[in-house]
Amino acid sequence: MAFPNTPLPVAVEIAPGGSPVDITGDVRARDRITISRGRPDEGARVDPGSCTLTLNNRSGTYSPRNPLGPYYGQLGRNTPLRVSVRTGTPYLDLPGGDADRATTPDHASLDITGDIDVRVEARLTDWSANTQAVELAGKWQQGTSQRSWLLFLFHGTVWFYWSTDGSAEIHRSGTAALAVPPSGRLAVRATLDVNDGSGNNVLTFYTAPSLGGPWTQLGSPVVTAGVTSIFNSTASLDVGGVLNAGFDNPVGALYAFELRNGIGGTLAAAPDFTAQTVGVGSFTDSAGRTWTVSGAASITNRVRRFTGEVSSWPARWDVSGQDVYVPVEAAGILRRLGQGAKPLDSTLRRRIVSLAPLAYWPMEEPDGATQAYSPIAGVRPLTASEVTWGQADSLPSSQPLPVLASGGGSLPRLYAPIPAPVGTPSVWEVQWVYRLDTVNTTGYTFMRIVSTGTVAEWYIQQRNNQTSVLGYDTNGSTVVNQAIGTGTELYGQWVRLRFTLSQSGGTVNWEIAWAWPGAGAQLSGGSYSGTTGRPTACTSPPDGFAAALDGMAIGHLSAWAVLGTDAYENADSAWAGETAGVRMLRLAYEEGLPLMVYGDTTVQEQVGAQRPDTLLTLVEDAAAADGGSLYERRDAAALAYRGRATLYNQPVALALDYAGPGVAPPLEPTDDDQHVRNDITVQRVGGSSARAVRTTGPLSTAPPPAGVGTYDEQVTLNLYSDDQPEQHAAWRLHLGTWDEARYPTVHVNLAAAPHLIDAATAVDVGDRITIANLPSWLPPGVADLIVTGYTETIGPYEWDIVYTCMPAGPWTVARTNADAKAGSSTSTLAAGVSASATTLSVAVTPGSALWTTDPAQMPISILVGGEEMTVTGISGTSSPQTFTVTRAANGISKSHNVDAAVRLAQPAVVAL
Repeated sequence: MAFPNTPLPVAVEIAPGGSPVDITGDVRARDRITISRGRPDEGARVDPGSCTLTLNNRSGTYSPRNPLGPYYGQLGRNTPLRVSVRTGTPYLDLPGGDADRATTPDHASLDITGDIDVRVEARLTDWSANTQAVELAGKWQQGTSQRSWLLFLFHGTVWFYWSTDGSAEIHRSGTAALAVPPSGRLAVRATLDVNDGSGNNVLTFYTAPSLGGPWTQLGSPVVTAGVTSIFNSTASLDVGGVLNAGFDNPVGALYAFELRNGIGGTLAAAPDFTAQTVGVGSFTDSAGRTWTVSGAASITNRVRRFTGEVSSWPARWDVSGQDVYVPVEAAGILRRLGQGAKPLDSTLRRRIVSLAPLAYWPMEEPDGATQAYSPIAGVRPLTASEVTWGQADSLPSSQPLPVLASGGGSLPRLYAPIPAPVGTPSVWEVQWVYRLDTVNTTGYTFMRIVSTGTVAEWYIQQRNNQTSVLGYDTNGSTVVNQAIGTGTELYGQWVRLRFTLSQSGGTVNWEIAWAWPGAGAQLSGGSYSGTTGRPTACTSPPDGFAAALDGMAIGHLSAWAVLGTDAYENADSAWAGETAGVRMLRLAYEEGLPLMVYGDTTVQEQVGAQRPDTLLTLVEDAAAADGGSLYERRDAAALAYRGRATLYNQPVALALDYAGPGVAPPLEPTDDDQHVRNDITVQRVGGSSARAVRTTGPLSTAPPPAGVGTYDEQVTLNLYSDDQPEQHAAWRLHLGTWDEARYPTVHVNLAAAPHLIDAATAVDVGDRITIANLPSWLPPGVADLIVTGYTETIGPYEWDIVYTCMPAGPWTVARTNADAKAGSSTSTLAAGVSASATTLSVAVTPGSALWTTDPAQMPISILVGGEEMTVTGISGTSSPQTFTVTRAANGISKSHNVDAAVRLAQPAVVAL
């Protein structure tokens, strides 16, 4: 027998020493387990998830400071906790250990040397694989001569390796990043055509919802000249982790795998883990291959409901001392991320340090400083005189920088000693950013670089539309004297300057290059006989005759023992223009934040400059700019972002029937003004604003009864360009004036409807649910909703999920080549009709477009007075037009008066 006739198979685990420990036996059943995720109170911001349960502590097991307890010294703040239910469809669970895999020994059918077709279906904790490649499947033993092929992920793309001789590897990557669906479940496929008939080999990648397809090509085929082959190795075939492949093993669930001999050819291996018995360690697939589950991998049906951290273990007991317990409240990762976090450093500071320069001075000290520290160990501070610190604050990629100030002294205003590099490099480079607003008519040196090479002193001067590069040897003789024509674009904006030297035999090549954030660049250079030496110091300016340079801002001075560093690229513009998902993934990679972005990051909204702020605020700002959902995952202590576009026109994840079991009270539609916003202003950070107002309609700013009055709102978003606020204001107005009753919560009792368990437990933040067969006293049709969060209660014989919801209607949008239609919003009945009439006379306001008469556009669904009708034909080339209709499409049939509004039942809406 199964639940609810038998107790629900719940598992609660903690990891006091880093390894999971099952403590289910100590969970007090009478107190239930309660889990909350997403936005359970319809708030605008996602709160940290929570899980409450009670542990029996009569033995002192969960008293952290009890020296007799088994977890003494291991139970502390933020101890991991996980809640699962063992129910539903099996899968291969991959915890991520080195030996975690399913494997089958080499067999003649697996010795594919020609065209190959590899397919994997999985749900991984992290598809992006930002820090290290993640294996999926292969016959590949690294470090041996038995390498055939390997399928893996790296930086969000799919890769395929193969070898023609067992030792040398050929590697190719896909040309487009994966767009992972919000479910996290995805099938990936690689096909290799070893000879396309034109003397090329062709590698093609695909994705699909499952191994059953339909398959969508991922990017363009990778075509390489020359035919190829795959080595016939003796390596085992592994899925999940691949033995000795040298990359990371995947973490998550693997559902099925297929290996085909030939593209779309004969199955050589086909393990379907969803068809196996829970706990089995070995089985034979449909192709006859025997598979063994190894390491900590297992075939399980565990459904993870919460993953979080326990910050405290409060001991409690009754007056008799017989009931000793610990009420545990675990929290999601947002709680920790939101506490005590300091702002991240500026993008330039973060980026330059990460690439290990020889020396670096950010120069972001506040007013009153006398020197600038270096974040590079062993580098002395930059000293300064006649500068005002913390004054130039217009560079988004930096904290305020110093400006030069008149003082009349004869010493350098800035002095930066550069340490010697390891060894004797033949190249070096110095870079910095500066801003000079006043066009000086006399050439003054604004940077002097001291060197040990043939040129002992480099002077870089700027005036009007000319830059001069001067180089002198130790005797003061001129080695380089070159004037470069530069434009006035070097004034009035932030400029990055790079000066480089490289040795080529007895010749030194020097180069000077300017670039400015988000725009072009200018390059010049020359050469001379001699040696490069190394830079020993930078001074700016070098003497007391540079009053014309007063007010010049300068900062982020760095020296390198390599050429061509891209440390300043994009960081100097504070990454302005990258999409929301790309920003989140980059920040996650830089900060070690576990985060997964669902959807296509290339179509997400472009965001503005990344200003110094806390990590969580920066991620939330990007999410707000795109308009999707940021939330905590339940299968890992990690965040997830669901892109706005994934909410459009999505399939139903859970279809409920009010007339059947499962939907439990209360089901209370609400017609209130909680989310009404009809006058919206969107302000772009550092840019312009836009306003959108609804002046007509039931939720317009018109006074009642024509409207509801003014409900205004102003939001500030970190957008990239001034073209975006208008679009965002219009979209928010669309959401804020959607005229439909809300169903704030939907209660599903899984004990009454265990057949819903698989679908109901798969529902996550942003998924769509529907309720059919609503009672007659509610509006007709199906309740169509999007889940924003839920609260879940788990007991031995009960399992309730209460979803928090918002209407799904406004997220149904027009798509190119789809069947969405636009209709007149100013149409009315020209004459009243009875409840059985099948023709309507419809008037269109003068100046408005007429309805189409094209038969190819039929049928059209319209609403008149709450009744949905199906239009099968329209005639008339002037107003009024005649509609032929089928009545009561939504079960309502009634008479309608003249002037009743006529509109599309589901009008097309242009997505943001």
